[in-house]
Amino acid sequence: MSNRIKLLSVFILGFLVLAAFAVPMVVNAALAVSGVSPNLVVNHLTTTITISGSDFTNASIVRLDTSALTTTYVSPSTLTAVVPAGFAPDVYDVQVEVPGVGSATLPGGLTILAPTATPSQPYARPQIVIDSYDFSTDAISFGQEFNLNVVLDNAGGSTAYSMQIAFTSTELLMLKNGGVTAVGSLGTVGKAELSQTMTAAVSLSGLTRVSLDMNVTYYDAVGASFTDKFTIYIPVAAKVVSGGTGILPTATPTGVNRSQLVITDYKTDIDPLQPGLTFKLSLTVQNVGTLGAKSVTMVVGGGSTGGSGTPQAGINAGFGEFTTFAPVGTSNVKSLGNIDALDSKIATQDLIVNVSAAPGAYPMKISFLYTDAKGNAVNDEQVITLLVYNLPHVEIGYYQPVQPFFAGQPGLLPIQVVNLGRNFVVLGTMKVETSGGMIENGSMLIGTLEMGGYFPLDATFTPYLAGTYEVMVSISYTDDFSQARTVSQVLVVDVLEGFSEPTPDPNQPIEPFPPASSETFWQKAWRFILGLLGLDSGVSTPQIDNMQPTFETKPAEPVPAEPVPAGKG
Repeated sequence: MSNRIKLLSVFILGFLVLAAFAVPMVVNAALAVSGVSPNLVVNHLTTTITISGSDFTNASIVRLDTSALTTTYVSPSTLTAVVPAGFAPDVYDVQVEVPGVGSATLPGGLTILAPTATPSQPYARPQIVIDSYDFSTDAISFGQEFNLNVVLDNAGGSTAYSMQIAFTSTELLMLKNGGVTAVGSLGTVGKAELSQTMTAAVSLSGLTRVSLDMNVTYYDAVGASFTDKFTIYIPVAAKVVSGGTGILPTATPTGVNRSQLVITDYKTDIDPLQPGLTFKLSLTVQNVGTLGAKSVTMVVGGGSTGGSGTPQAGINAGFGEFTTFAPVGTSNVKSLGNIDALDSKIATQDLIVNVSAAPGAYPMKISFLYTDAKGNAVNDEQVITLLVYNLPHVEIGYYQPVQPFFAGQPGLLPIQVVNLGRNFVVLGTMKVETSGGMIENGSMLIGTLEMGGYFPLDATFTPYLAGTYEVMVSISYTDDFSQARTVSQVLVVDVLEGFSEPTPDPNQPIEPFPPASSETFWQKAWRFILGLLGLDSGVSTPQIDNMQPTFETKPAEPVPAEPVPAGKG
């Protein structure tokens, strides 16, 4: 018996030694920073970076050199930090500090850049305007030679090259240079002065003023051509009666009873106007005079009566300016009937913008030919200005089929903008917004897009609930007249119900736990000790009774007794 006790003591001692080595030891990983994503940011936006490493805690602080950032603990191997906008551009060491533990540094882990300078407007074109003009005489008369002095200014954003001025008029004759003057270049600083000598080519009887068209052509630095047209009105002197002692007033003197047609308002049914578009021009024509106007004819582009002294003997309406705007459907001549004093009428004209028209402000001459109450033929001319834009023609959509979205789960929105126009465009920031969900990576600066070019944006959308969502994609830009504009498109996204664990039915019985498939180290050790002591060391079978596991030993099967043979007697 003593030998058995000694042997049991040796086995127990060995078992304790083995158990000491079998208990695993917890070893903490060393604090380290292994990576930063993204490792390159621009300081005009607030950016969230992700730091990878080991041994991070809830108290971890991310620093760029000595500047602490707003830090969020994700896991022992992941942190996020917010780099605020305006952070000084430089290459920074990324440091993670854990109070009471220490710090780890990734040298040169983050590079911060300043944003690339972008122009305040997409295209700074030259724009020539008239600063001032005057004449060498107060009023002109037939046969008199006089000078027109003009001062030009460049109100655009770049230099105008190879400027050429051409003067044209049906009543005036250009002298000395044929009406064409070469000015050269004009920058955004300084002005250009020119003088044109001319004389009346026809009798000015019955006129109070004559019109003169000044056409200015020039180029920008990339060779794009521009044309501006200006209309100048020159007063006509009263006619002196030969052999008389006084002067006779002109046919339409100021301050006497007469009819006068004025355009008080005008608009187009399409705004803005762009090359290739057909539009309707509506004019409000009012008679601001004291006498009625009879048989009023409106001529778009300018016109005059064909017979002197005979009202409405004919109309010359084909010499107007139709390079940029041309009549469509009907001619440029419209009959308005009679317009009484202080009465008004609406006149319309269908026009088309030439496909080759460059963006700019274009003056248009409108003539009103009529007979006044005294039977005199009157020609009232006015000028309106129409603005032509060249806005971006882009398409916003998906560049690949959208995968199904599920509530509560993030998905990809493969958004793409394509330039369908005939010229390059400069676009601003594209934003993706919606309600009822969260958008990540939903803002990006586009910049220049060539003809047919495209720009993709992979935004992440996490819907909160199932249903149909409208995703608004908007792109900001600046038009040809330096006005802020936005092009937008609504994309529809269908969201399905998310996956969830099935809810157990309380009326269904609970299935018992399955028996353990393996023994622990301690169970094996205990059976070993029982075997040494001569006790039952068999594997016990778990018995589940009312969800409480118990163990019982299977009884040995009974051995049948052998029959005793009958005795002989």
